[in-house]
Amino acid sequence: MAKAKKYWVKDVNTISTYPPQGTFAKSGKEIARIMARRDVSPKGIGSAIRMVQYFINRSGKNLSANRRKELELAKKILWNKAGKTKRKKSNHIIFIVS
Repeated sequence: MAKAKKYWVKDVNTISTYPPQGTFAKSGKEIARIMARRDVSPKGIGSAIRMVQYFINRSGKNLSANRRKELELAKKILWNKAGKTKRKKSNHIIFIVS
């Protein structure tokens, strides 16, 4: 008999800081605005991005395509707010001396 997959995310139940109830049912812009607040994410934007990703992971296959799209939009807005991009362009200049 095959061993069932064990998902670590379902066992996490600590309470530290968390968004108000119903936050993840809102639009992507509203989710990003709420998650960027200091009382929700006191450790900064990175913490907010991780919480949104955690919610996506926790929802698993039960997450609808529209809800996933809104959550991904919220992550993108938070990334932009943090000044990060997924791919950074290199600013290195290479000189070839012959």
